[in-house]
Order: sequence, then structure tokens, then C-alpha cells
Amino acid sequence: MNAVQYDKSKRNCFLAFVNKKLSEADGAIKVARSFAARGYTFEKTSFVTYDNSTEIMGALSDGVRYHRNIVIYCPSVMVRTFKDYFQNSLSSEFDGLNILKSPTANVFLLVSDSCGRLTVSDICDFFDKFYGTGYGKAFVKTVGAPRSLLDEALKEAKSVCPELEFTVTDDYGDCSTEITYGSAIPKSVFDGAYRALVARLNGYIYALEDVSLAERLVQLLKLRRMKFAVAESFTGGGVGGKIVEVSGASEVFIEGVNAYANESKMARLGVDELTLKQYGAVSAQTAEQMAMGLVRGGVCDVSVSTTGIAGPKSDNTKKPVGLAYIAVGRAEGAEIYEYNLKGTRKEITQTAINLALFAVYKSLK
Repeated sequence: MNAVQYDKSKRNCFLAFVNKKLSEADGAIKVARSFAARGYTFEKTSFVTYDNSTEIMGALSDGVRYHRNIVIYCPSVMVRTFKDYFQNSLSSEFDGLNILKSPTANVFLLVSDSCGRLTVSDICDFFDKFYGTGYGKAFVKTVGAPRSLLDEALKEAKSVCPELEFTVTDDYGDCSTEITYGSAIPKSVFDGAYRALVARLNGYIYALEDVSLAERLVQLLKLRRMKFAVAESFTGGGVGGKIVEVSGASEVFIEGVNAYANESKMARLGVDELTLKQYGAVSAQTAEQMAMGLVRGGVCDVSVSTTGIAGPKSDNTKKPVGLAYIAVGRAEGAEIYEYNLKGTRKEITQTAINLALFAVYKSLK
């Protein structure tokens, strides 16, 4: 019987050697995602535990037999063993970056527990030259888009261009979708997929480039030549904190008032005592008066206020944990948003911070 012949010309594998007790697989998964962000996926991905010598040898043997490029992710204590194995099997030597190049296979050693010389970027650069391909990136940045809608949008874009790769990162409702595509994809095909994605997410988008929400808002405030102020209750200064992280924010940011207690809301922001008694601190009416108190002070053109219940327990009004009101104040009045947020105290407040920044962005757009 004839031996089976395998075409290894474009087959890549990723072998991660991990200690399952230490959850090292998480690091390996992040590395694999970093390759995907550059447009490179693996025909085979294996997670092998240290204590299974039979599985280790089988993974190494299959790697050499069936694959052209072999990426090894392992701790430093295993490097010497793997170097000896591949140098003997392939009759070639590793270079100073821990790359072995041979006529039949290339091997890359990524060290998981120390700052090795070799990086994912180095390997991807090698792949670019090896395959004669490049890649491109695009971004869609959104706030508050339902996950079901995002999944539908990605599915639609993928139907237009199946070769697209997506990396989605959700930071308390601030969602970054990174799209990676090969240079061989016709521009018209990519543009069609990108337009489909953007159209489905319209209304939640704040940027089509890799910038933060706070950076985009500061840019817009500068463009509009407007001054901005913040009045916060349950977010505890988080909204203002995001703004001052941006270089050049001093050109547009006037002040942040952390009016946590009702006394502060009345004295500092002009919230009416009757409003607090009738509707409560967590109410649309209070949020509106907080925001408009800053605008009427005459030092800002636009403001935002936050008031809500972060938990873990509700206040004595029996309003639910996660109830939040955000108001954007302008000279002509206030826009008020009501949310019922879910999660821990941190998740609720951090999500509200992003929603507040996005509300201002939408008001100015």
C-alpha cells in the first residue's frame, strides 16, 4: 500500500504546552488570538499538559510530519528539550530568536513564562514573507450595542467576505471590533462587507478607527469648540477621570463635580429640595437638574450628569439595583436617558461611565 502524501506547503500548527492546574491555557488562547488579529489561523491547535509524555511526543511528531510551520508555546524549562528534539529531527539549528528554518519545516519557540526574544509579531512578519501575503485592519467601535445585534452584524459581514477575521473586545459595553483581512481580498469585496457591518450597527458607533471613547469625545469637543463639565453621583468621578486621561483634555474640560450626597446636589448643582423629596436622588428629574445646574453656571457649553443605584443593595426607595439616569445638558435643555443595568457594583458603574460619555458624543455628533 502506498504511503499517504501530505501537502505541508501552507499548513500551520500551534502547540501549547501548559500546566492545567495553573490555567496557563488562558495565556495560550491570548497568543492564538494575537495571530488571528494578524490574519493567521492554525489548521491544528493543541493544548498539551506537562505530565503526559506520550501526548507530548505525539504532538511533536505530528507537528513535524504534517505541518510546514510549527509554533511552540511553552515554559522556559522545556525549551532545551524541544530544541534538542527539533534540531535532531530536522537537522537544523535554532537561531538567536529561537527560530529554526529547515527545508521541510520551520519551528518557532515562544516562551510563556519569561520575556523571550521571539514575539508573535516576529513570527507574523516571517509568515508575511513566507506566504507572500500582507494583511489589513479596520475597526468598528460601539457603545451599548446588544450582543445579539453585533453577532448578526458580524455574520452578515462574513457572508459577504468569508475570509474576514474578527476580534471583539467588550469593556463594560464599550465594544471594539477589530477586522483583519488579507491583502489578496479585493477592495470592493472588503468594502461591501465593512459597509454591511457598519450599517447594522449604526446608532451605536462612535469611531471607525482605533481610538478610545474618551479620545473621540475630546476630539469632537475641540472640533465644536465647546467646554464640557461633569456632575456625578453614583459613578464617583469616573466620567471625569476618563476625560482627564486624554492628552489635551484641558482645552475642553472645565470641571467634574462629585455630588454624592443630596446636600451636595442642592448646594453645588442647584437641585431643588422638593425634587429630591418628591422623586428621589435617583430620578430623571434629579439627573436633569444636576446637568442643567452646570450649564446655568455659565462655565460650560455641554454637561453630563449621572445618578443611579450601583448596589449591591438598593436604597430605601425600593428602586432596583442597576437603575440609572444620565442627562446631557445644553443651553436649550437636557436629554435624559434611563437604564436598568445588570451586574456587580463595578460592572454597573463602569457601564454607566461609558454610556454617559457616549450620550455626550451622540448629542454633539
